Amino acid sequence: MKRTMNQLTLRSALLSLLMLMGFLMIWHVATLPTVSAPSASVSGLTPEQIEYAKLMGKSLDAPQKSNGFPTPAQMGATLVQQLSDPFYDNGPNDKGIAIQLAHSLGRVGLGFLLACLVAVPVGFIIGMSPLLSKALDPFIQVLKPISPLAWMPLALYTIKDSSISGVFVIFICSVWPMLINTAFGVASVRRDWLNVALTLEVSPVRKALRVILPAAAPTILTGMRISMGIAWLVIVAAEMLVGGTGIGYFVWNEWNNLSLTNVIFAIGVIGIVGMLLDLAFGQLQKAVTYVE
Repeated sequence: MKRTMNQLTLRSALLSLLMLMGFLMIWHVATLPTVSAPSASVSGLTPEQIEYAKLMGKSLDAPQKSNGFPTPAQMGATLVQQLSDPFYDNGPNDKGIAIQLAHSLGRVGLGFLLACLVAVPVGFIIGMSPLLSKALDPFIQVLKPISPLAWMPLALYTIKDSSISGVFVIFICSVWPMLINTAFGVASVRRDWLNVALTLEVSPVRKALRVILPAAAPTILTGMRISMGIAWLVIVAAEMLVGGTGIGYFVWNEWNNLSLTNVIFAIGVIGIVGMLLDLAFGQLQKAVTYVE
């Protein structure tokens, strides 16, 4: 069985590598420069346009190449440039990718931690009380579908700080999946285990920590994993709106600078960091999952 799994992993890795090579090949072919003949480029211009081109220092005798989507070679050069000095700081609008990433991760981490401190205890209470669950369910169902970015103007007006407003948006988008999954996990604990704790006259606190929490931990970690994914999605859009620092602001600033290679590089970084965060929570989820 183990040998079969190893073979499947190896084959899937090789297939992924082939798909990546195919994608790079298609990208390279699609971004090959198109060269036009000098006579054709000159014949299509008016005398005024030819004179303007000469004033701008453009040579009409040389073949004209089209400037379009960046090539893989250009992306490679940008990758080396960005990673060679990721911690540079040349002012408010010119910071390295590592500094921008640290600001985003800091906001996500703080907002996610605050959401954990609220969602897990409240979810425990809701899961253990059917009455409270039914009473709060209408409010949760109304607030849950609201886009996190819809809260941003209200946060900026009341808090009057863009960085703290970003943390608040992360908090508000992270709290609902954790709250719902915690309440569901607590409410789904097997009745046999609760009856044993009742028979042994276990205190409520001990029952919550030694019986309910281990049984509900996989479901709680699932909610945390979903919340982290949503938080990482939202912070990029939030930082585009509020500006200042962060990977989202980096994307928007490079777009304003018309640097498409840096935009694509930042998109790749966002995807890789999101994947690593998801893998980390996936490993935590496996660690607390029990097999009967």
